[in-house]
Amino acid sequence: MSSSDHTSEPEFAIEIDGLSKVYAGSNKQEPKHALNDVSLKIKRGSFFALLGPNGAGKSTLINILAGLVNKTSGSAKIWGYDTETEMRPARRAIGVVPQELSTDPFFTPRELFELQAGMFGIPASERRTTEILEAVGLGEKADAYTRSLSGGMRRRLLVGKAMVHRPPILVLDEPSAGVDVDLRRQLWDHVQHMNDGGTTVLLTTHYLEEAEALCDEIAIINHGRIIACEPTDVMLQRLDAKDMSLTLSLPITATPAALKAYDPVLDNPTRLTLSFKPSTTPARKVLADVEDAGLEVRDFSTKDADLEDIFIRLTHGDDDARI
Repeated sequence: MSSSDHTSEPEFAIEIDGLSKVYAGSNKQEPKHALNDVSLKIKRGSFFALLGPNGAGKSTLINILAGLVNKTSGSAKIWGYDTETEMRPARRAIGVVPQELSTDPFFTPRELFELQAGMFGIPASERRTTEILEAVGLGEKADAYTRSLSGGMRRRLLVGKAMVHRPPILVLDEPSAGVDVDLRRQLWDHVQHMNDGGTTVLLTTHYLEEAEALCDEIAIINHGRIIACEPTDVMLQRLDAKDMSLTLSLPITATPAALKAYDPVLDNPTRLTLSFKPSTTPARKVLADVEDAGLEVRDFSTKDADLEDIFIRLTHGDDDARI
């Protein structure tokens, strides 16, 4: 498809089909399969999370999309443009915030944004340097050398650089690493605002609670393979697990045998945690069984399985584990 064929916004912001990357071996080491037949479709306007342990292939995938790494096989399209045959428009459609805090210490944020805009061929009259500086909270540091900025400010500087050419797709590779709580909240408020305005966001993060709260769809990658990809709410329902924490009126030294089916954990003599499947066992039955076992409950709370539970189950199980 030539660039002249792109007359409307595509259904999918990013399309990846059978993408593989093999790094050649050296010093008698075997070749490394960083990506193995990865296929993904990220809808236009979505807030999409790509999660996985270190070395799973996340950064390799992002670097292929950004044009920094050559794929071994398969294809990738950004905003409908093939990353190899339509490289220039594909790169204009994406802004990447890298994981590493790499900035030139002898430039100011304003100069860096202007330089970035020039590299993308944006005329001076169409640049939004001051607007972006304010948006990422660097208005007061616009003319300070970047070497004087804190780690959190440098992170925001990289976000601003990725936004200079107004890409419809923003890729955030561990953007909140090393950022304090207040700056992280500001960062997410701004990214959420961009997403609400139509920008497609692809996020990798080790803060799973962020992905659960922000993203409408989540893919999990492990050993270079996609092992799960679903809307966030669907994925959270898949585990079908719930914990009930009980505060007992009287201390106990051992869990009654009648509660063995609930995988009991006695945290202390008056605190007992039981696990159950809410799809087949209502909470009231658990409480009834506790009462039948002779225990008196003073208080209780329940906790649904969260994304961290699913992530650990998938990435620490069999290599081919899937949901």
